Amino acid sequence: VYAAKETKGVCQKTFSDMRWNCSSIEYAPSFTPDLIKGTRGSAFVYALAAAAVSHSIARACASGELPICSCGSAPSEVPGPDFRWGGRGDNLHYGLQMGSAFADGAMKSSKAGGQATRLMNLHNNAVGRQVLIDSLETKCKCHGVSGSCSVKTCWKGLQDLSEIATDLKSKYLAATKVTYRHMGTRKQLVPKELDIRPVRDVELIYLVSSPDYCTKNPKLGSLGTQDRQCNKTSVGSDSCNLMCCGRGYNAYTETIVERCQCKYYWCCYVMCKKCQRTVERYVCK
Repeated sequence: VYAAKETKGVCQKTFSDMRWNCSSIEYAPSFTPDLIKGTRGSAFVYALAAAAVSHSIARACASGELPICSCGSAPSEVPGPDFRWGGRGDNLHYGLQMGSAFADGAMKSSKAGGQATRLMNLHNNAVGRQVLIDSLETKCKCHGVSGSCSVKTCWKGLQDLSEIATDLKSKYLAATKVTYRHMGTRKQLVPKELDIRPVRDVELIYLVSSPDYCTKNPKLGSLGTQDRQCNKTSVGSDSCNLMCCGRGYNAYTETIVERCQCKYYWCCYVMCKKCQRTVERYVCK
């Protein structure tokens, strides 16, 4: 449940600057058509969800929340002269073992859609977990008199899920459209373009092109971009031109209250004033 909530929040934040803003995930597990038919968006959602459940388990082991597992084992590599391995590492091995059983189990049932869709989802699940594996990094904490850092205790920890989602977004933008057809003696997913090559283990794949998400169309799973906020000065995907699909936009002003002129007082609190400022917002017609 925690992993599902994380997936929803991180997905929507990661795509807040695009026409498809992962709003489809709101209805999970009753997915909208764009997440059922094997689109690029569904590829991202399945990959992120698979990474999230293994990520949550790995961290829960390290924090002691799961009595059945503990912290990850110390790496076999020899530590440097100024640091030593500590026992706080995320248990990636256990997270991958249990997470893959949970995420992939449903895909092995005939109730999970057609064979092509199941194979696509299993592939994208594996891509999500590979990005999770690649996010493992060395983290350290200093020890010593007056912060001298004479000794560093280090462990292997995973990056936050938002960092993993950013990597997966790059793969989403470069995803490969595939088709399910005979290659030799059996059917498999292969790139739809003419160059015959196997699907790469590191790429997200999808079966069906997504709608443009410009206008509302429940049959396609598109909520449209009317009333979506856009950036007038941007030239990227959040620009008013691209976000509003050429329909134009409306401007309005908003007064926001925020903390300002903060001062630190010894010891140990901060006092701030409240300031008002007016900002101009733009929303799509």
